[in-house]
Amino acid sequence: MCGICGMVALKGQRPDENTLARMVRVLDHRGPDDSGYMIDGPCGLGNTRLAVIDPSPAGHQPMQVRHTPTNVPSRSGEPVPPSEAWIVYNGEVYNFNEVRAVLSAMRHHFTSHTDTETLLRSYIQFGASNFIKPYRGMFALAIWDVTNQRLLLVRDRLGEKPLYYTFTDEWMVFGSEIKAILEHPDVPRRFNADVLPHYLTYGYPPSPDTLFRGIHTLPPGHMLSLDLSRSQPIAEIIPYWQPPYPVSGEDPRTEENIATDLLAHLRWSVRLRLLSDVPLGAFLSGGLDSAAIVALMAQESTSTIKTFSIGFRNEPSFDETRYARKVQAKFVTEHHEFIVSPDVVELVDDLIWHHDQPFGDSSAIPTYLISKLARQHVTVALTGDGGDELFAGYERFRAARLASTYSHLPGVAQRAVTAALSRFSENTDYAGLVRNANRFVRAANLPLDEQYLSWIRYVASTWVVGLLGESQELAVREHYRQVFGSRPVGSEDDIVSRLLDVNIRSYLPEDLLVKVDRMSMAASLEARAPFLDHQLVQYAAAIPTSMKLRRGVKKYILKRALRGLLPDSIIDRKKHGFGVPVGAWFRTSLAKYARSVLLNPQAQARGVLNSEVVETMLETHIAGKADLGHSLWTLLTLELWLQRYFA
Repeated sequence: MCGICGMVALKGQRPDENTLARMVRVLDHRGPDDSGYMIDGPCGLGNTRLAVIDPSPAGHQPMQVRHTPTNVPSRSGEPVPPSEAWIVYNGEVYNFNEVRAVLSAMRHHFTSHTDTETLLRSYIQFGASNFIKPYRGMFALAIWDVTNQRLLLVRDRLGEKPLYYTFTDEWMVFGSEIKAILEHPDVPRRFNADVLPHYLTYGYPPSPDTLFRGIHTLPPGHMLSLDLSRSQPIAEIIPYWQPPYPVSGEDPRTEENIATDLLAHLRWSVRLRLLSDVPLGAFLSGGLDSAAIVALMAQESTSTIKTFSIGFRNEPSFDETRYARKVQAKFVTEHHEFIVSPDVVELVDDLIWHHDQPFGDSSAIPTYLISKLARQHVTVALTGDGGDELFAGYERFRAARLASTYSHLPGVAQRAVTAALSRFSENTDYAGLVRNANRFVRAANLPLDEQYLSWIRYVASTWVVGLLGESQELAVREHYRQVFGSRPVGSEDDIVSRLLDVNIRSYLPEDLLVKVDRMSMAASLEARAPFLDHQLVQYAAAIPTSMKLRRGVKKYILKRALRGLLPDSIIDRKKHGFGVPVGAWFRTSLAKYARSVLLNPQAQARGVLNSEVVETMLETHIAGKADLGHSLWTLLTLELWLQRYFA
């Protein structure tokens, strides 16, 4: 795992070595084992390396390959000139040895045992359009094709590894993290206020935009080609893969056959991700997905598996460690359990620095803490990320089906439910029954896209209107209609297909995978997600949604596949997300700090948000009238980010 960065001059300049060195240095946490940079003509590439495969010096990046084809006559009869290219690469492709064998048969002579060299030789042999197709894994890479004077950026299919870029009048600059791009003197720091209402709503700035104007995310499954061989540089963004749309309807296969094949796909995906030349372990929350990964690791590995869990002192509703212990006992892992009382005030600045942008998902806190603690024992950790997105694991999938029934209840019955809920305050424990019931009732009669948007919001629409104005809320709704798409919905299964599709295209790459990448890389830890193997994703999409959410049972077919492998108490337990008691914190330890940050004179003078509404939100939450913990965390990280970059 690594950090990559670089620049390309658009008007014939030579990249500045000192600038490139600063860009590399700011990514040290992503690769503490080695670093380097190179300049060739108009292009400069940089890398910091976390050595996982072939940690020898032969894996140093940037890596260069010169290859002369054999038995290929030119038209003039002269020898064919060698192809020359450089690569910087972040990630792992787990099946590279298979491709390496093919390339060796085609007279490629390798100087390392790395997947890095295999990728670059694949590019030279098969070309930009085809070289990435056989690979399974996570990656963000840049190839400078010296022969053809072309830069190629490529990001993996699901978005596990990040890649950002920007164009100025004279430069194209890119990096694994925005902070590297900002080291270039020609890249201005400009606040992208147009994205602000979307950030408040989703908890992240939706791609391809960021909260820095002019800096963009390369979408998952896309390439960016910059051709300098012509009189004017030509840039093009090209899709090479997209998630398959989840099917609904009937399936001729038996349920048993589907479950058997599903387990085989997952087993093979886990086996591939055990490839490592350094110590390896797994995050174990005690939930279904992480338990499944640990179970298969235990069966596929010849050594004892190291597992890692985290809990919060004095917060039982957020603590899953007792379930993790059941899995540990079943598979006899070398288990490490951490019970913490984090100093959130001290942590939040670190989180913002590593994310480069404000980030509304407070589960970044436990992800950061467990990554730092796990790194003391291993360099690589497998995770259960992706299982909910593939197999309808979120409560909101079931809620969408229930809403179609609730919306047909008589008005008098609906009003009675609303009146009953109004008698209760919203507590801050994990389940938050009153909070969740209120959210469900308020949205149950809306169209599906607006209904779902209301459930995933970090800041409710009424607060967005107060903070920014009515027009900004309208912009959010229009944006989400585009994200959600326009496929017709004709059945309950179609509803689930739509929600699975929008989750894998938005929430997964822009929230969940951003969090996991930044927080694990902050600790120089590589996180691998077997559920996100693209061949497994394609197989899962072909399983009808009626087998994913059946009679109110979420992840039905996955549970069927794991029955007998995992204890029934793990398979049948209620889902518990990886969260923190942020709502309780804003009523206790964070209350004074949040007020001092959100209502400080600098924030009020800046005028980005309506300070009176911010104060009302604080008072409403502290008084117990509503649980606005996640909303306040979203505002807090925004203000601290503004102070860091635009003070």
